[in-house]
Amino acid sequence: MSATKQGGSNFVVIAALAANLGIAVAKFVAAAFTGSSSMLTEGFHSVVDSFNQVLLLYGQHRGKRPPDEAHPFGYGRELYFWSFVVAILIFGVGAGVSIYEGWEHYKHPEPLRDPLVNYIVLGVSFALEGGSWFFAIREFAAANRGVNWWKAVRRSKDPAGFIVLFEDSAAIGGLIVAGAGVFLSHAYGDPRIDGIASIVIGVLLGVVAALLAREAKGLLIGEGADPEIVAKVHAIVNRRPQITAVNHVRSIHTAPESIFLAISADFEDSLTMGEAELLIEDIETELKAAEPKLSSIYIRPERKEDAARLPAAPAD
Repeated sequence: MSATKQGGSNFVVIAALAANLGIAVAKFVAAAFTGSSSMLTEGFHSVVDSFNQVLLLYGQHRGKRPPDEAHPFGYGRELYFWSFVVAILIFGVGAGVSIYEGWEHYKHPEPLRDPLVNYIVLGVSFALEGGSWFFAIREFAAANRGVNWWKAVRRSKDPAGFIVLFEDSAAIGGLIVAGAGVFLSHAYGDPRIDGIASIVIGVLLGVVAALLAREAKGLLIGEGADPEIVAKVHAIVNRRPQITAVNHVRSIHTAPESIFLAISADFEDSLTMGEAELLIEDIETELKAAEPKLSSIYIRPERKEDAARLPAAPAD
């Protein structure tokens, strides 16, 4: 992973962690003073988010270990594993606790108390979450200029950036719902509304967790490089006069900034073994210069008619 990308991703995660730790304490204090279910739910939400950011930082640290005999392509995909764990935690703990707490508060509502502390904490939390969200948005937009955001998330190979972006977006949405729950509970004198707000927050977290799990799963089982990179590789190999056909270019991300590449190409029959070896070395040098993400390249001479073809990818 490049130093620029790594630094940007780390900064976003650390900024989110710092914001969530402070917010969690404030929310629990407010919940203790006011008895608000949605505020207690938001406190658990911030704790889960904080733990998630610790896991992402741990995954980034583990993923930087160099290749060895046990893992010849490195440990970069360990980040993908921890990203999937984060998605499961958001769903199982964040969403589950929120819905449970909201339902309990709805069935057994507590008497209403002065909501001023809630409003103060919600305002401070919104400011801190908004700052973290701003940094996440800025980093994600800088890395995906000119690309539709949803498409950028689907194509991203660095889960840390879009997980924090999704978490912060869900957090801001949760704060708005919590604030509305507190306000409407007092406006209508019905504390059950606060419990409904907690359930809504839980559903929101569940939706976000499902989206993150879907993206993390794809990275964990192995995703190919962006079509633009594959097309660039195909063009570089195909323009060599000694190559009569490029049978296929297959790739897989072994880390956010590391790609393993396998190329099957039909070489001219007149090439000697020594000439083919020199040609392969030249192609590998050119490919790595054109695309620094290519960490490992395997080029296989193969007759066009013997090359295996992959079926089209199924629709998601």
